[in-house]
Amino acid sequence: MDAALKRAEATGGPAVALQLPDGKIVTGKTTPLLGASAAALLNALKELGGIHHDIHLISPIVIEPIQVLKTKHMGNHNPRLHTDEILIALSICAATNPTAALALKQLSKLQGCDAHSTVILSRVDENVFQKLGINITCEPQYQTKKLYHN
Repeated sequence: MDAALKRAEATGGPAVALQLPDGKIVTGKTTPLLGASAAALLNALKELGGIHHDIHLISPIVIEPIQVLKTKHMGNHNPRLHTDEILIALSICAATNPTAALALKQLSKLQGCDAHSTVILSRVDENVFQKLGINITCEPQYQTKKLYHN
């Protein structure tokens, strides 16, 4: 998808574009808190739920302790949350946040959607997209120079 490549070019980092059932395309980019796949997934859920783009479904205050757990206690070098971690965090937030609950209810609408990543996805992100029924394609390049994802 051109949208992913344009977003990656504009931001200088990996990006993911996801086409929703109505044809609208949402994107996500890599940030200090989230990987591009997780960001695109959250943006898609916001769009499907009619939630304003500027609203945080998961507070950075919730994300940061997860990053500390990943990097300081579990030995990961990448602090950014993957799609599985972001969905777990969203599920926890949905218990007390009606907007997060609304976003979570949109997951089934992603079945059959198409997405494209500007880099080869981690196995985790690829599996989550597959379980959600999202058809994913990737550019043939790794995000890092490491041959394998952890």
